[in-house]
Amino acid sequence: MLSNLLFTKSNIERGLDAAWLRNTVISQNIANVDTPGYKRKVVQFEEFLSDEMKTGKISKGKSRLYGDDIRIIEDPSESSYRSDGNNVDIENEMALLAANTLRYNTLIQKINGDFQKLKLVIRGGR
Repeated sequence: MLSNLLFTKSNIERGLDAAWLRNTVISQNIANVDTPGYKRKVVQFEEFLSDEMKTGKISKGKSRLYGDDIRIIEDPSESSYRSDGNNVDIENEMALLAANTLRYNTLIQKINGDFQKLKLVIRGGR
């Protein structure tokens, strides 16, 4: 049980790292909404997680997610609805920021719950 709890905690920590980085990147996108030629940035993490869950690498301990594979890339879409080449849509970024905040808070609640369970076990159920 302890190894399973620690494994889950480690995965949650990587998710928290990705959410924290995503918050920073979205904030940079918002700050550059009026910068001509700026291309919005995105964080790649869930794509890696999905691939590794499909291939079973996570359960075998061969995950790439424990390295530095959370990446910041330029938005691969060629959409730019503005004449100055900037492709940041402030409404979209604000929605992404709200969703990311919910994701981060959910992960924090999960890890806090895991620590509460561990604390309960250490106390002997009291």
